[in-house]
Amino acid sequence: MTPAHIASVREQVRREVLAWPGVEEAPHRFGGVEFRLGRRELGHLHGDRWADLPFPVRVREELVRDGRAQAHHILPESGWVSYPIPDQTAVPGLIALFRLAYDRATAARGGGGAAGVPEATDPAAPRATMGGEPASQEFPVSLDPPPGRPGSPEGR
Repeated sequence: MTPAHIASVREQVRREVLAWPGVEEAPHRFGGVEFRLGRRELGHLHGDRWADLPFPVRVREELVRDGRAQAHHILPESGWVSYPIPDQTAVPGLIALFRLAYDRATAARGGGGAAGVPEATDPAAPRATMGGEPASQEFPVSLDPPPGRPGSPEGR
């Protein structure tokens, strides 16, 4: 992936997610950028290849079972999911996951999703894809943590 490609992937995610009412961007404590709705983190991007999003364990189990995300690369038993970003074809699936997190957060606040934006549970909403194909349990990208991260060979 080239730096220009990465910037365009990050910019696509930022442009979409920051357009939702109340969403703000901030530096993430472990590097990268996070998206928040009030005090609630919707998820964060790690550099140019990885995103992590928090969900209840039962939602994480469903997302992993359906191939829409992977169990978190460091905390696999938690509700967090990880989503690799191999290229631009993964962006719609990532945005769908951020949308699911946003819809859950707004519902918890008594709000509901933004008008005119399909909810992630809507069958017409983008499904998570990896490498241009619908995501499945057979991920076409490495399940290893990104280089330099705890748990990776370089991070040990």
